[in-house]
Amino acid sequence: MTLSFDHEKLEVYQAALGFVAWVEPVLQELPKTMAVRDQLDRASTSIVLNLAEGNGKFTPADRCRFFDIARGSALECAAALDVLVAKGRCDSAAVATGKAHLHRIVSMTVGLIRANSDYRLHEGD
Repeated sequence: MTLSFDHEKLEVYQAALGFVAWVEPVLQELPKTMAVRDQLDRASTSIVLNLAEGNGKFTPADRCRFFDIARGSALECAAALDVLVAKGRCDSAAVATGKAHLHRIVSMTVGLIRANSDYRLHEGD
């Protein structure tokens, strides 16, 4: 019998794990002293952790708070990839796949926020 947690069933959680797997080789190629490397590692991990924690909360407001953080971390990852391009550490074609992952994660996270909040303004409204 395989045990699973509710957050593991979320498509966005699986997509976030996919991004973590995608970004790991990118991180390995960067110097450990490079600030954006550490930030990208932390932010990509934050997406996964906040989706899991938010999904386990009992009230919609608590869930939304963690989903907001996950969304912000995904946007931070996109900006970090832009920084890598600007610094000449990656070319834009190389980060396009990662940014596509992140776009999908942000869209799905916004969907979770909308599903859990009747009163908030939403992106695209």
